[in-house]
Amino acid sequence: MTVAAKICGLTEPESLRAAVAGGARYVGFVFYPRSPRAIAPPMAAELARLLPTGVRSVGLFVDPDDEFLEHVTGQVPLDLIQLHGSETPRRIAEIKARYALPVMKAIRVGGPEDLTAALEAAEVADRLLFDAKPPAKVSALPGGNGIAFDWTILAGRSWPRPWMLSGGLTADNVAEAVRVTGATEVDVSSGVEDRPGHKDPALVRAFLSTVTGL
Repeated sequence: MTVAAKICGLTEPESLRAAVAGGARYVGFVFYPRSPRAIAPPMAAELARLLPTGVRSVGLFVDPDDEFLEHVTGQVPLDLIQLHGSETPRRIAEIKARYALPVMKAIRVGGPEDLTAALEAAEVADRLLFDAKPPAKVSALPGGNGIAFDWTILAGRSWPRPWMLSGGLTADNVAEAVRVTGATEVDVSSGVEDRPGHKDPALVRAFLSTVTGL
């Protein structure tokens, strides 16, 4: 089975080069000011232009309004919009129509009951991403908290859209996560950092080497 990887939260050229050299199929740029991985659109544009053909640029947004989406998409060449907030199916459809880009909706998973949102989102979103539900504390981010959910919740399930697995993945556990869930695409952010917001190229390479071997 071939597994594709996304390295999310890139902010500088060295880690981006490590991601590309390691075989990442997607790279993600975070446009959420509260995140330690937040990047300014001009820098994201510079990094996106370094990407070779076949590596897709993903912009991560959290409940963005149209003005902010215009501000970012007008500067950064994105291939995919990732919505990581509380966007409704109606809002997903509006963004797809307005920006003519495919949309991936993140689903926050804490238990089986949360999968209902995936079926609703799949009616309009082009892709799904399953991530751990953030801990119930004010400082928690919508994603990138370095925690995993119970992967058996996804075991044996099928979905009407392509999907990624995220949440607490590292080079040490990604093989088990793929085995349990059947994921063919995985997304990592904090699991390849040596400190919040800073990607370690060595950890990026290790993660991608493990994924390539699956």
